[in-house]
Amino acid sequence: MAHPATVKRAHRIWATLGKTYPDANCALDHRTPYELLVATILSAQCTDARVNMVTPALFRKYPTPHDLAAADAETVESMIKSTGFYRNKTKSLIGMAKELVDRHGGLVPADMEALRVLPGVGRKTANVVLGNAFGINEGIVVDTHVTRLAGLLRLTKQTDAEKIERDLMPLVPRRDWTVVSHWLIHHGRQVCIARRPQCDRCVLAALCPSARKAKRRSG
Repeated sequence: MAHPATVKRAHRIWATLGKTYPDANCALDHRTPYELLVATILSAQCTDARVNMVTPALFRKYPTPHDLAAADAETVESMIKSTGFYRNKTKSLIGMAKELVDRHGGLVPADMEALRVLPGVGRKTANVVLGNAFGINEGIVVDTHVTRLAGLLRLTKQTDAEKIERDLMPLVPRRDWTVVSHWLIHHGRQVCIARRPQCDRCVLAALCPSARKAKRRSG
């Protein structure tokens, strides 16, 4: 169980980030749960910006799971090549689409376990889809930004994504489980940048042990 002082500090962190990034939302462009699922699979080891450059043409050619399930693998590979790991991603995308057609009537299930057995879908991807496409706060998305900031803020000592998620969940009101990742991702991209964190202009500096430590070193 988290220490009460850590819980209190965490809640102050979320309140501050919520005020700082009131419009924070999913950076992957999508209109449907299916599009978000495809985009999230493509986002592995790839930037959201690059995925958003690739998906418009992909969605025009394969607007439904039925279309993607019947897709030619080489064509899909050529369309998504710039996202990296394109052969594995193509296999996951077509396999996922076939499962949606065969088992779910071509619809993306709003259920963690049903999502996690789809090709190319782990807990992180399932959390993205549930939270952002269906408004279901089943868990917290832990990407590289969330991992890094949660560590710097001393909210976890873990390095494994699912263990970090388990540490964060008691520190975040369930209503904020989806948006907290967006807050941390925005902050990680704009201020707490990996190679050059800007602690001098960080709204969390007073709440961040790492920022205080950095200030003592520079002082």
